[in-house]
Amino acid sequence: MSEVILDLKNASIYQRESLVLSDINISINKGEFVYLIGKTGTGKSSFMKTLYGDLPLKEGKGKIVGEDLSTLKEKQIPFLRRKLGIVFQDFKLLNDRNIEDNLLFVLKATGWKEKNKMKEKVTQVLTKVGMKTKNFKFPYQLSGGEQQRVAIARALLNDPELILADEPTGNLDPQTSVEVMEVLQEINKNGNTILMATHDYALLLKYPSKTLKCDGQKVFEVVQKRAV
Repeated sequence: MSEVILDLKNASIYQRESLVLSDINISINKGEFVYLIGKTGTGKSSFMKTLYGDLPLKEGKGKIVGEDLSTLKEKQIPFLRRKLGIVFQDFKLLNDRNIEDNLLFVLKATGWKEKNKMKEKVTQVLTKVGMKTKNFKFPYQLSGGEQQRVAIARALLNDPELILADEPTGNLDPQTSVEVMEVLQEINKNGNTILMATHDYALLLKYPSKTLKCDGQKVFEVVQKRAV
């Protein structure tokens, strides 16, 4: 049996009082690479925010990395987020410190204590995304693609059971998008489960994979036509 990392049953997602998505029944297994597609305003971001505890799950059942979304309390959210790696469209790096210090900051914030182990971990994740030699640079000295690689490295710091990538190529040109996708594909091959929200259909054709679509207040799996 594959291990289920995310399971939603009859789930509805609200943004304050407004219903955004209803009656969601989906599951994602360990090791899968899954796209979440849909036009702007169809609820992709609300869906993602519910998964990392930014929006409460008011109706239905939801389990993610072993945590119950329907009973999630505010004080449990940091524990949930430690099991997730989150990659945003706009990188969210701290501009006043270099790349290594950006990552060390996250490790300190999530309870790491031993300096040597922290340094080792930072080197390990930067190597995975091909940024090991740029650890001394500041975010503003890097290209968009390089900043997104660092953001992916940051998402890997606590060995997450699931990586949520919300439009990770949204601010990048096509060539750079492909480079970032290659990094995500490689990480997925190493066993990380990835859910990636995107509206970049070129990437779906180039790297076909299981696809969920937000449309008409629903989320459903789309059967991909294989590119010939």
